[in-house]
Amino acid sequence: MTSYHAALVAPIGQDSFDRQIDRLLEEAVSAFGVSGIAWAPASNAWEDDNGFYVQVALPGWEPQDVTLEVAKHVLSIKGERKEQSDSARTVHVKEIGDGRFMRLFRLPTYIDSEKASAVQKNGLLTVTFPKREEAKSRRIMIEGT
Repeated sequence: MTSYHAALVAPIGQDSFDRQIDRLLEEAVSAFGVSGIAWAPASNAWEDDNGFYVQVALPGWEPQDVTLEVAKHVLSIKGERKEQSDSARTVHVKEIGDGRFMRLFRLPTYIDSEKASAVQKNGLLTVTFPKREEAKSRRIMIEGT
């Protein structure tokens, strides 16, 4: 059976209706047996004038071990890496995640997911979604007489 940790991360300040939808989505994901693992990678999500960004800490993970998908304004980041087992060693501390994980991020409607890009550098996976031109702020000049 596949087991993942799934958590939908929504923007700060989200209204209660959106939170209820998030809870329902998490329950639906759990119903299909994709919950129950003890770890999930740390993450950040932010935006600026040009885009929306999601960053996930995946130290030691190879790009081929991670899958990114976007469907219905939700970014899904899944990963699977086999645990290194060596019967000749005794583990004293194990804090670097192995196994499977899944993180879900609600994306704003004003991003262009077709132009998304992803870069993994120094143990951080950063996914960039540019904003659509109509969503970018612009300055309006005031005409005087």
